[in-house]
Amino acid sequence: MTHNKESRKRALHAANLLAGRFNPVGQYIRAWNDIPGSDDDTRGWAIIDCMLNLSLLYWASEETGDPRFRQIAMLHADTVQKYFVRPDGSVNHIIEFNPETGEFVRAYGGQGYCEGSAWTRGQGWAVYGFMISYIHTGKQEYLDTAKRIAHYIMANIPDSGIIPVDFRQPKEPAWEDSCAACVIANGLIEIAKYVPELEKDMYIRAAVKILKAIDQTRANWGTDCDSIVLNCTGAYHSPDHHFTMVYADFYFIEAVLKLRENDYFMW
Repeated sequence: MTHNKESRKRALHAANLLAGRFNPVGQYIRAWNDIPGSDDDTRGWAIIDCMLNLSLLYWASEETGDPRFRQIAMLHADTVQKYFVRPDGSVNHIIEFNPETGEFVRAYGGQGYCEGSAWTRGQGWAVYGFMISYIHTGKQEYLDTAKRIAHYIMANIPDSGIIPVDFRQPKEPAWEDSCAACVIANGLIEIAKYVPELEKDMYIRAAVKILKAIDQTRANWGTDCDSIVLNCTGAYHSPDHHFTMVYADFYFIEAVLKLRENDYFMW
């Protein structure tokens, strides 16, 4: 945005570091290094969150003309499409591959309720992430996958519009994740830009329902809090719930700007 050469250099360095985490055998980007205090071997772990990181690789390809960044991003997206996204449109949080052979090992519940459940922020990373990949590549399968995930989300949005931590969590305790809500809203708004006119309203109405619920019942518009969006949750089984997250505010404002036809798109 500023054309600062040092910023460009730093961003390209970050893109190179991200590309360096790509495992060509399994065609996935490794999520974490060894986790302190854990015996888990994470060399083969990939996470749904990384779908948002791919925008850095697409930008690097567009900035330099080097197709390798885009190719890594698309190979990772293809792997996520195959192993993370279930037929009903729900998604896994963590998938483990054999780092030596690339073979699928197992899925983990991660920050959701349990293995096989539907962590809502992961649903958001997936629907928004596949839309980002579609916008940069034009690959129809990415749009189709984003729509499948979106339809699962829309079928599970509570009447209140308040998004739980996991769509498959028990009724009690009723943990919420407003951050997931804001990420999901952005994905739905992006889909509406690329579907036939008759379909647009379905996605926009769902996004507006979520954002209105935040605005009216889960936002602090006063001066006694540094954040706007309330009731965010890091993980279902964490001891702490319903706090603020700076990136929840970012995605909330991003979505509102889009609805006001600001044409704001950072990714």
